[in-house]
Amino acid sequence: MSRATKETSIEVEIDLDGTGDTDIATGLPFFDHMVSQLGKHSGIDIRVAAVGDLDVDAHHTVEDVGIALGDVLAEALGDKAGVKRFASISLPLDEALVDVALDLSGRPFLAYTIEFAPDTAGLGTPPFDPQLAEEFWRAFATAAALTLHIRLVTGKNTHHILEASFKAVARCLRDAVRVEGGGIPSTKGTL
Repeated sequence: MSRATKETSIEVEIDLDGTGDTDIATGLPFFDHMVSQLGKHSGIDIRVAAVGDLDVDAHHTVEDVGIALGDVLAEALGDKAGVKRFASISLPLDEALVDVALDLSGRPFLAYTIEFAPDTAGLGTPPFDPQLAEEFWRAFATAAALTLHIRLVTGKNTHHILEASFKAVARCLRDAVRVEGGGIPSTKGTL
């Protein structure tokens, strides 16, 4: 899928039945690393080519990549017949521990309780503001129409906290999209 605005131009491809291969180029090396973790640990092949107004701010690029990835995930899941639907994990990365719960509910919602001080240093060059991770997840959850809870249990290192959160969401996606039945997992008959 393609997404183009006055602020960004994005091409995204995913393969739910992939092996976790990734090719991510957003102009933000740390963000590329995080989206690569999402692919690798979910087993979903992801390709992202994004050009954005990074001279203004990284916000537009990060948010629009989240929208594009969420849109393409929703399209790939279709009516979600047979998927497991729910998944959760507590994922450690050194001193960091992040809890994630996910529901392919069709109802977009994000509960994000990872806070960074406004003066927390950005990661990489150009810098990725760690507060943008919440914007990415909000855009992703909304576009994919899923319920997503991400909660920091403990942690100090910004890199470790963010990486644990991306890996935890990835592992939940891996479980939730797994086909284990034939019908739509809802008493409503739709998700």
